[in-house]
Order: sequence, then structure tokens, then C-alpha cells
Amino acid sequence: MVRSRSFIATPPGATIREQLSDRGMSQKEFAARMDMSEKHISKLVNGEVQLTPETAIRLEIVLGVPASFWNKLEAIYREKVLKVEEENKMDADIEVAKRFPYSEMAKYGWVPKTQMKTEKVAYLRRYFETVALSLLENEQITKIACRRLKITDKGDLALMAWAQEAKIRAREISTASFNIKGLGAALPEIRKMTVMPPEEFCPKIKKCLADCGIALVFLPHLKGSSSQGASFMDGNKIVVGLTAREQDADEFWFNLFHELAHIVLGHVKQPGGTSEKDEKTADRWSGDTLITPEAFEIFIRNRDYSERSVLKFAEAQGIAPGIVVGRMQLERLIKYNSALKHLKEKYVIAV
Repeated sequence: MVRSRSFIATPPGATIREQLSDRGMSQKEFAARMDMSEKHISKLVNGEVQLTPETAIRLEIVLGVPASFWNKLEAIYREKVLKVEEENKMDADIEVAKRFPYSEMAKYGWVPKTQMKTEKVAYLRRYFETVALSLLENEQITKIACRRLKITDKGDLALMAWAQEAKIRAREISTASFNIKGLGAALPEIRKMTVMPPEEFCPKIKKCLADCGIALVFLPHLKGSSSQGASFMDGNKIVVGLTAREQDADEFWFNLFHELAHIVLGHVKQPGGTSEKDEKTADRWSGDTLITPEAFEIFIRNRDYSERSVLKFAEAQGIAPGIVVGRMQLERLIKYNSALKHLKEKYVIAV
């Protein structure tokens, strides 16, 4: 017997047990009369195996109850089991759906607007292309280069929703086959784009990465999600998603190169997501790609942190001055409220 909030599914075996009890017949004798193993009869009585049409005919002969009765009883039981399972699954998914930023997702047009709990579940299942929201913990479904995600964490669910939208939009982007060597060759060109305004570098980066087999998608930030970006495989295509909210130039470029690091270092293909060590490695790779450790060491050795010095160093490196200021702040060479903070340009990326 299985049950849910509204349904109870009782297997035909319960009726068989009643028939045997009325006759004072043991399951061992019944198994012999049915010409079936005692193990199979035990499973039949306990509803662990399906009552087949062949078994129904044998029951008609042994118990004198028409086969049509047993077949109908089995059909009703299987239908009730499905209703029980679906209701229990729905109840569980309603709890998961409560933790999604559904209203915000609907505001952006990612899912239809609704206040109905069951409709939210139905729309979210279609959105994530899965029959149950509880399956979203499966790494084969999420495949995001980050730590293992949990459906009990609101922030993780927000990241899952955000990454799914990136995946959906990336399907509309045509890319070449992934080329790791091509990406390596493109990195210096992408780095040069740090001195361009967003309206100029955004289409250039998208084209550059698409030629390497990577779909770059800009999306609004979802409240509750601490992540500024994500990278993952979707079929044979690699997707990189970045938040498109107002942010400092150095933050934008650091996040982009952090996600590219996960690709270059092979993190997007490893099972189980990334470890804390992987994330730190990607951070270091991003920072060192934007400003080489050797060049930065020479710069700070002079201890000249004037605006003129910063601008000169940035020009020599071919990068935006804000990236240099951000690195200096990170290394605690200057304070975040330093007089140099005006060199950190603010970006607004169009979605």
C-alpha cells in the first residue's frame, strides 16, 4: 500500500490475502496450486510485482474469481500508484519552488507569471527540462563549474535558475567547434579590449569566443545569487554567463577571465563541480592573465602609487587603469576609498 495526501493505492495482493484467509490456505499451498514460486507469490501478495494477465487467468482457476476482476483491480492499483507518486512529487516540488526567486524570474520573462503553487512547479519543471525539481541536485543536469549545488540553498537555486537561462539563450548562438588552442591565441586580443567601452567590446568578445566554440551570454543579476558568472558544458558547446549589472571595470574583467580559467584549466569538464582549490586557482589565473606577476612586481617595487604612475603602467600593459587600481586594492597597497578609485570605470552591460 502506498499513499499520498489525497490517494491510497492498495495492491491486488491485499484481496488475494483476504481470499486465502477466508479459505484457510497458506501461501505455500497457494504457490503450489498456482505453479509459481513461493517468493513470487509473496511479492504478488505484497504488491511488489505486477499482476499480469497470465496470473489473472491462474487466479480465476484457483480462486474462482474472474480474470477480468483481477485485471481491473491491477489497472486501478497502477493508476492510483501514479496519482500517489505524482501528488507526493508535486508536494515535494512545491517546497523546492518556494525557494526560487520566481517573481524575479517572471519579471525578466524567464517563466510565466502566476501565484498558483502547482503552476509554478509545472513552469519550473518545463524551464529546467526535468520531471522533478528534486533532480536539480544531479550534477549531470546542472553541470556548472562551481561547488556542488543543493536545492536546500536559496542562493544555489538562484544560481541554477540563472545558469539555465544562460543555457537557453546560448542555444541561439552559433559557435564553431571548441578549440582550446584558438582560445589561448584569442586571450591577448580579449585582454586588449579592456580599454574599449562596453558597447564596443561586448560584440567583439562574443564573436571572438564564438569562433573558439564558446557562447557568451549576459544576463540580469538574480537576487540571492552570489555568483557573478558561470561556465558549463551544454552538449558540445561551452557556455559562459556573466551578470549584466552595473559593476566596476576591474570586477567585470576579473569575472570574465575567471570563467575562461575554468575552461582553460578543464574545470568545466570535470565531474562533481569545482573544489575550493579550483576556484582559488581560477582566481589566480584570472588576475595573472590580466596583469602578469612579473610586471606587477616591478611596478610595486617602485612604490610610486600616484595617478600618473598608474596610468603609465596601465598604458604599458595595454589594459584599463581601473584593472590596475583594482589589483592594488586587492593587494591592500591602497585603500578602497583611495583617491585613485575614480579610475575604476563603471560598466553597464546591455542584456
